[in-house]
Amino acid sequence: SDHMENIYGYLMKYTNLVTGWQYRFFVLNNDAGLLEYFVNEQSRHLKPRGTLQLAGAVISPSDEDSHTFTVNAASGEQYKLRATDAKERQHWVSRLQICTQHHTEAIGKNNPPLKSRSFSLASQGSASSPGVQRRPSQNAVSFFNVGHHRLSTGKRVPVMQPDHLVDVREMMSQAEGQQRDLIRSIECLPVSGHLTSLDQDLLMLKATSMATMNCLNDCFHILQLQHASQQKGSLPAGTAINWLEPKISLANHFKNGAAQNFPAEINKPASVREEQSVAEPCQLTREPEEINPDEELEDICDDKEDDLGAVEEQRSVILHLLSQLKLGMDLTRVVLPTFILEKRSLLEMYADFMSHPDLFIAITNGTTPEERMIRFVEYYLTSFHEGRKGAIAKKPYNPIIGETFHCSWRMPKGDVATDAGSNSSAHSASEQVTLSKDLEGQKELDYYTVKFVAEQVSHHPPVSGFYAECAERKMCVNAHVWTKSKFLGMSIGVTMVGEGVLSLLEHGEEYTFSLPCAYARSILTVPWVELGGKVNINCVKTGYSASINFHTKPFYGGKLHRVTGEVKQNMTNTVVCRVQGEWNSVLEFTYSNGETKYVDLTKLSVTRKRVRPLEKQGPFESRRLWQHVTESLRDGDIDKATEHKRALEERQRNEERLRAETETAWCTKYFLKEGDGWVYHKPLWKTVSAVQTQQTDTN
Repeated sequence: SDHMENIYGYLMKYTNLVTGWQYRFFVLNNDAGLLEYFVNEQSRHLKPRGTLQLAGAVISPSDEDSHTFTVNAASGEQYKLRATDAKERQHWVSRLQICTQHHTEAIGKNNPPLKSRSFSLASQGSASSPGVQRRPSQNAVSFFNVGHHRLSTGKRVPVMQPDHLVDVREMMSQAEGQQRDLIRSIECLPVSGHLTSLDQDLLMLKATSMATMNCLNDCFHILQLQHASQQKGSLPAGTAINWLEPKISLANHFKNGAAQNFPAEINKPASVREEQSVAEPCQLTREPEEINPDEELEDICDDKEDDLGAVEEQRSVILHLLSQLKLGMDLTRVVLPTFILEKRSLLEMYADFMSHPDLFIAITNGTTPEERMIRFVEYYLTSFHEGRKGAIAKKPYNPIIGETFHCSWRMPKGDVATDAGSNSSAHSASEQVTLSKDLEGQKELDYYTVKFVAEQVSHHPPVSGFYAECAERKMCVNAHVWTKSKFLGMSIGVTMVGEGVLSLLEHGEEYTFSLPCAYARSILTVPWVELGGKVNINCVKTGYSASINFHTKPFYGGKLHRVTGEVKQNMTNTVVCRVQGEWNSVLEFTYSNGETKYVDLTKLSVTRKRVRPLEKQGPFESRRLWQHVTESLRDGDIDKATEHKRALEERQRNEERLRAETETAWCTKYFLKEGDGWVYHKPLWKTVSAVQTQQTDTN
């Protein structure tokens, strides 16, 4: 109580992306358990601009920086606030937590533990329309009667014995039945009127009741294990007590509020019927298609993902989804809501990592193995910034099996960095002419062409293969990536399992590399992307390697998006270059000769990729495949986008079921399985080898 003091002062409050942060005068009213704010201190005598009840609230320091924190009220309302420094934040957080604890405990004392709860939908109006005549002043939560059966205060509650677990199981079964009745009652409400199935309070009640039952099931599971250990004396060695997987099917139960029964086939849009009626992929031609770069046009799409509006409007849906997830749960098979999606496929996101083709081509122009390794590290670190479309963390479309994406870049030769005295080709003039005729036929052109192709080669697990080449410079990169997503509480982690290989055929060098993990942080407020983990780049032939660390931000202090690394010669263990900075801002390279180079990623020129128009794309190319989802998202029609997305996913499930029933193996189009990886069917090293063999036979 000594710390229950009223405090006040200015804090910055986040409003939205348009308005941003604004200074507001805040007052902590400990007696009433309220956090109030005003436009400024002079208007303190007026009615507050906003008020939060602190009983049951959660006060959380943010992981974005050392100044920000959030106040999440039990009502679902949230304030995102920022103090002037870490010390002031700690002062506010500690005082708010003390006040919250005091008023939360006061509610608990006035409401002793419940022996049972019975939920019943109160009768309002006629039996056929229970919510039509609801009064506007009536709170949605009061629409449900919660019967409290208090324990006798004169009796001491006995310690539960193991044989009482049967009674507990029976009580939990009753509670689960009541919870199902509650959910059914909510979902049967009309979608319009005074009280609907999308009412914010009812959605909150639905989410919290579901989370409560999941937690009770987990606790009961632990009690059962403890009971077994008491009977056997102890748990067997190596036994782990794990959280249970949700009993509720996310794909079936997640209805975004009311049950969404889509119209009959006759009433569906033509585009949806088309999505569902595309033939089984293996019935289509699986022969690789040669894409003519001359048919590709410079991309004009510029879908920056800085719009938070849909996320703000659908916060209750996010709460509903989170109530069904568990820490560490694999999200591979979880159907996520449509409004958190980017307007591009994951395959196109991999292509956007190549948005600096000048740096990519310049790798092979390095005069020494050391310089080539350093150039590759520079290109690698600059690729992630452009791969993200805006500051808001959104998820690209999950590619369906057989989906492909093609594009290319044209890079003026004069814009590619070279070195004085460097030999642009170690091969004879006749070989250069032959190679140009066989591969490109554009020796006279003043630009280089980098071609890219990606394919979703597996659905479970989700594996993508992608390949890029610049034939004139005899360099290519082949990679396969398996994305593994996990729920981490207030963030989502994505592990990129796989390997890439950069081949510099002029030098006979191969560089193997891996990819960092990605995290979507603060998923209930303003979601943002963070990279983390250690990656390695290695060239066996030259003995050079690079070790790069993507640092996640510590809980207190520290910078966002920090990266450090070093390039060294393995045989001598000599560090030849060090790098530090932020992967989305400025990088600093320090070389062994003492020189320093700064790269400002925000000022690097971006070369637009070239893509074929939709009408020339195949039915399984990303942009044509997802075009109706993308158009609906651009129009802000989330329901329509969800309908198109569901049609694609349902078609994929039907095709997968058919293949399983007929024991038909999936046929990839561009990539072949080799060991644990996937390799492009016609890599440049095979073409160059064939050209060299042909020349040898001719000579």
